[in-house]
Amino acid sequence: MNLSTSLQSRASERARPRRLVRPVLLAAPLLLALLAFAAPAGADIGETIIQRCTHGQSLGGFTQSAYSQALNELSADAEEYTDCSSLIRQAQLAAAGHRAGTGTSAGEATPVPIVPNASEQTAIAHATHAGSTPVQIGAQVIHPGVVHANISSAFSSLPTPLFATIAFLLACLLVVAGGALRNHLRARRSR
Repeated sequence: MNLSTSLQSRASERARPRRLVRPVLLAAPLLLALLAFAAPAGADIGETIIQRCTHGQSLGGFTQSAYSQALNELSADAEEYTDCSSLIRQAQLAAAGHRAGTGTSAGEATPVPIVPNASEQTAIAHATHAGSTPVQIGAQVIHPGVVHANISSAFSSLPTPLFATIAFLLACLLVVAGGALRNHLRARRSR
C-alpha cells in the first residue's frame, strides 16, 4: 500500500499543475488580444484620431478639443495625400451637432461653423492676397495654372500595356500601308 499511495500522491501532484496551466494557457491569448486592441493609457488623443482616420475607422465619440488637437497635429503629408482633414472636420461638426441637441427633422445635425486657428487664418489671408503671382520654391519659380508638358513626359506617363498596344497598332498600320503602296506600284507597272 505504501507504494500505491506514493504513486497516487505523485500522480495527483503532476495533475495539479496541469489543472492550473490549462486556464492560464487559455487566458493568455485573450489577454494578448485585449492588449493589442487597447489604446495605450498615455496615448495622444490627436494621434489616435489621425491613426483611426488613416486606417478608415470611425472618428466618432471624441471631444471638440480632441478633434482640434488632431487637426493641429495633422502632418502636411497626411493633409496632402489623404482626406483626413475634411473627415476630422466632419466628425467635429457631427459631434457639435449632437452635443447641441439641435438637429433637423431628417435627423441630421445642423452645421456649426468652425473657426480656423491662427495659422489657418494667416494662410487664408495670404492665399487671397497672393493671387496668381509666381512663387519661388527652392531654386524653381512656380507659375500657378501653368502646366509644362513635353512629348517625353507624355510618353513616360503612359502605362506600359497601353504604350505596347499603341506601338502594335502603329506597326499594323505600317504593314497595311506598305501592302497598299506595293499593290499600287505593281498596278502602275503592269499598265
